[in-house]
Amino acid sequence: MSKRGVVTDYAGEEIYPGDLINYAARQGNRVRVSDAIVQKVTAVLEGGRLRPMLKVQPTGTESGFTKRRTMRAEWISAEHARLIMADAATRD
Repeated sequence: MSKRGVVTDYAGEEIYPGDLINYAARQGNRVRVSDAIVQKVTAVLEGGRLRPMLKVQPTGTESGFTKRRTMRAEWISAEHARLIMADAATRD
């Protein structure tokens, strides 16, 4: 049974602010893999179901040939996110 109030990635690892994650990001008609630092973790009620959402700040490390246009923070669904390193924002 899962714990109440904890957002996890697709492998069951808990995600908290400051963690380094890997997620799928769209650019035009393509999909790329991008790394980001989690800034905020929440859940949004959509269609009667709670959907886990993450506010992330991209690090600039990503797949693809073209460079990311902007490094602004963005909201993503935690559905396709994967934890890389816990508490990466405070590590040197």
